[in-house]
Amino acid sequence: MDHIDKAILSVLQQDSTVSVADIADRVNLSTTPCWRRIQKLEQDGVIARRAVLLDAQKLNLGVTVLVEIKTAQHTAAWLKRFCDVVAKIPEVVEVYRMSGHIDYMLKVVVPDIAAYDGVYKRLISDLDIFDVSSSFSMETIKHTTILPLDYVP
Repeated sequence: MDHIDKAILSVLQQDSTVSVADIADRVNLSTTPCWRRIQKLEQDGVIARRAVLLDAQKLNLGVTVLVEIKTAQHTAAWLKRFCDVVAKIPEVVEVYRMSGHIDYMLKVVVPDIAAYDGVYKRLISDLDIFDVSSSFSMETIKHTTILPLDYVP
């Protein structure tokens, strides 16, 4: 990957609807070579997918909950069950397996605390969990989907 590929990725991270001709202009390429580079980045999995980012507030999803989960079971079967359960809960938008004292961290978006209570009840009824701790975000200081490209070799 060279500086042109990084420039293409930078443009696409800002707005994936920019036309190939526009991207080519911005990165000083003609359209066909630019299109080929984009296709290669997609084939290589560097561009995983293109998506539309929605405004959670305007969709009545103004409450963000960070959920810490501890389990007493560290088996492949429990992990598979956990993955299956959280995959079916649309309010769970991110899931991380953690190091340290927390086993899993979930990001949940809901309209209010009552809606989160419904998510919580689904989690505890469908999974054998040792401990659940929830923190409600008071304010989003930074939220971005743009990855830094300075580390690309």
